[in-house]
Amino acid sequence: MTGDAREPASAEDVERAWSDTKLAQVLYHDWEAQTYDDKWSISFDDRCISYARDRFTAVAGPPLAPYERALEIGAGTGFFSLNLRQAGVLDDVTVTDISPGMVEAAQRNARQLGFEIAGEVADAEKLPFPDETFDVVVGHAVIHHLPDVEQAFREMLRVLKPGGRVVICGEPTKYGDKIARALSRATWWTATRATRLPGLSGWARSQEELDESSRAAALESVVDLHTFDPGDLTVLVTRAGFTRAKAVTEELTAAWFGWPVRTLEHAVNPDRLGWGWAMFAYKSWLRLSAADRVLARVVPRELFYNVSVTAVRPE
Repeated sequence: MTGDAREPASAEDVERAWSDTKLAQVLYHDWEAQTYDDKWSISFDDRCISYARDRFTAVAGPPLAPYERALEIGAGTGFFSLNLRQAGVLDDVTVTDISPGMVEAAQRNARQLGFEIAGEVADAEKLPFPDETFDVVVGHAVIHHLPDVEQAFREMLRVLKPGGRVVICGEPTKYGDKIARALSRATWWTATRATRLPGLSGWARSQEELDESSRAAALESVVDLHTFDPGDLTVLVTRAGFTRAKAVTEELTAAWFGWPVRTLEHAVNPDRLGWGWAMFAYKSWLRLSAADRVLARVVPRELFYNVSVTAVRPE
């Protein structure tokens, strides 16, 4: 990714953000915009095209034809909507994010893929579009950042055409998030201390990088506002005015594996890991995800990490 790097959030930035959630969202995501794709292993190739398509169809089913006009809220660098466009699920894409840096990154990624998208800096709780504009509204790992989730769904309802669909994927469940964060904390503690041992110093990140990651963690505690119970989420979406609300959960053992892996990758010198590690991590995640689909028949859905929800605006 190209573009001018933004300065990391300072201690003063973080202090101001503690009392202003939306300021925290802008500061954190502007800072993350330049490195976000690398941090979360986001790409726009077959791997992530398949992932985005599978997340969408798992909850909403495959569309009979591409949705003509699509809006993504909290688009970040465009991972979900750009890959869905490449998968043939979406056609004309508009992205929004409260972070100007993220909107710029998403539009830049689209251009690098050979097409243009519209982009607006926008608060999901007050979308800058006329009523009945879009055929589908999508989002990925976004509503847990929003102070008023129900108001955001009311706005999504407003900008959808009658019969239009909302599809929000990749949100943390209450129990799944607790387990994932506990595993991540344990991995960070272990890895940062192990790399101080004799013979392992070459695996260590610099103290400056570790301090920057600590600031990121502090801001994450400000911007991550919610976790969700799948049943409660469908009730909320219905209360906002939608019909035919449905929630699906995914990732159990895949999350137990994936979160420590991501944490380890940020705790150690990335030059030590390489392509072999990346392929091991990805293929292991695929195998565990397949196992999770079997476990879903017997394990309560509330224990899975991810919840996705879809619903339709009444005709």
